[in-house]
Amino acid sequence: MPYALALGLTLLVEVPLYSAALPALGRVRPGRALIAAVLVNCLTHPVLWWFLTSGFPSAARATGTTSAAYPVALSLSEGVVWLAEALLLRYGLRLRGPLPYAVALTANAASLLLGLLLTG
Repeated sequence: MPYALALGLTLLVEVPLYSAALPALGRVRPGRALIAAVLVNCLTHPVLWWFLTSGFPSAARATGTTSAAYPVALSLSEGVVWLAEALLLRYGLRLRGPLPYAVALTANAASLLLGLLLTG
């Protein structure tokens, strides 16, 4: 899948989720929620994409690991992205408690699921 398509699908899934959940549950103004949704994805998605398409395969070749390690790399990197987005929401929008973590987990799980369904 080309990068632009992957980013577009991620934004198509995650932005509406963030934009609905943050105002409803966190009393974040809708405009701020929309901007935050786009921003967190524009900060994390390129890094994740690079790691999974360039960084991890290079490391896999250098260390002799096989593609069987890819699901582990994907899981760990998605976990890092989830935490990064949650922390960006927490501090950027001054949210407290579990809300930024729950919303980021939901949004990232939804976009990951769509990606897995589309790519097999």
